[in-house]
Parts: sequence; C-alpha cells; structure tokens
Amino acid sequence: MGAQLAPNRARAGGERNVGAPIQWSLESPEGALVTDLWGSLIPLIVGGALVPIQIIVTTLLLRSKAGKSAAVAWVAGMTTLRLAQGLVFGLLLGSRTGDGSTSDGPDAALSLLLLVLAIVFYVSAAKQLLNHPDEDAPPPKWMAMIDDMQPGKAYLLGVGLLALGAKPWVFTLGAIAAIGDAGLSQGAAILTFLVFVILTESIHLAVLGIAYALPDRSAALLDRITGLMTTYSRAIMIVLGLVFGTWFLVKALGGLGVV
Repeated sequence: MGAQLAPNRARAGGERNVGAPIQWSLESPEGALVTDLWGSLIPLIVGGALVPIQIIVTTLLLRSKAGKSAAVAWVAGMTTLRLAQGLVFGLLLGSRTGDGSTSDGPDAALSLLLLVLAIVFYVSAAKQLLNHPDEDAPPPKWMAMIDDMQPGKAYLLGVGLLALGAKPWVFTLGAIAAIGDAGLSQGAAILTFLVFVILTESIHLAVLGIAYALPDRSAALLDRITGLMTTYSRAIMIVLGLVFGTWFLVKALGGLGVV
C-alpha cells in the first residue's frame, strides 16, 4: 500500500544484528495510517457494491437479447466513470501523496465528506422507510428498454446512472479524500484506488464470471439473484443507511474533534 512498515534488526540488548532477518512491525505510524485508511474505505466499498438496482440491471442485461456483451458494456460504463472521477478529482483535491503526512485522523475535508455521506445514508434510509421511489434506479423508460438494449446504450446507462446519482459521487470522493489523507506514494495511491474500484464492482464482476463460466446453469441463478434483490431491496437499503450512516457520522465527528 506504499506504507513503510518499520524494520527491526536490533537484539534484546540494543546491539544491531546485521545478519538477522528483518522483522516488520505493524505498530509503525505508517501501518496505523494504512489501517485507518481501510477502516474508511471498506464501508465505502460495501455501500457502493450493495446497490440492489444496479445488481438487478446487471442480471437483466445478461438475460437480454444482447446478453453478455450488453452486461459487460454496462459494467464498463460504471468503471469508466469511476476511473475518470479518480483522475479528475484526485488532481483537483490535491492528493497529498508522498508528503510524509502522519496525521492522526482524517483532515477537515475528509471529515466533511464523511459527514455528507452520513447524511446521504440517513436520508436514503428515511426515504425507504416512507416508501419513496429509489433515487438510484434508472429512469423507467430505460428500464423498459433493457431487454432490447445494445452494448452502446448499456455503456451509456452505466456512465449516466453513476453520474446522476448522489451516493456514487460521495462514495468515490470519500475514497479519493481518504487515500489522499493517508499520505501514500503516488503509485500506492493509484493502486489503492484501483483496488477500491474493483472491490466496489466485485458483485457485478462475480455475476459476469458466473455467466461466462457456467452458461448452462447461470440462468436459474440469475433469476434467483434478481428475485432476492427485488424482494429485499428496501430492507437492504434501510439497513445500509442506518448502519453506515452511523459509522460515517462517528468518524466525521471524531475527525472534526467533536467527539
């Protein structure tokens, strides 16, 4: 991850043993920063991955006339936007890579982003409790076109759905800010963001993998996934909203020195 874990070659009496194998300590400041970084990234990854309507679109596209090519294009569209956000906003937010920063917690910018994210999660949970329409869902016109959707339109749907959704923006900006705040080298920061993108899309990639690896058996599984996501979509969004809203609120208030 770019963090330097502290090597220890000293003997008990303080004498350095040059020939002794290196023992890496996870108690170094850099190791603590990496742990804190992933403590912020993992909830962002889980929240970004468990979006029922996006998983439903992936399974529906796999069952559409264009099949796998449309589903791959849809996932590629989401990936393109996330990578573009990482490139543009990583530069604009001035990632502090390689500057040796060893702050004990998120800076004010990251804390404010986490606070916004907490509010977004709470609002999302409240809307689901009140049976409001899912703001993450594509327009009904696009959903009606999925069965006949070609790869080009599926790609645009992937780009457009993430570009118009509030939560995907906050997830990505939160990840960019957390990575920048960790003070990683440029290479490590880029690698960490790529891992974030891959893990955020891991469910879609797994579903695509199943469709390609088990073409004869995947139909029943895709139907089951679609049914589960449709049935439990509201419950999933409420639980995610309350749990992660509280998690990000605590981290934001801690970073701002309120608690």
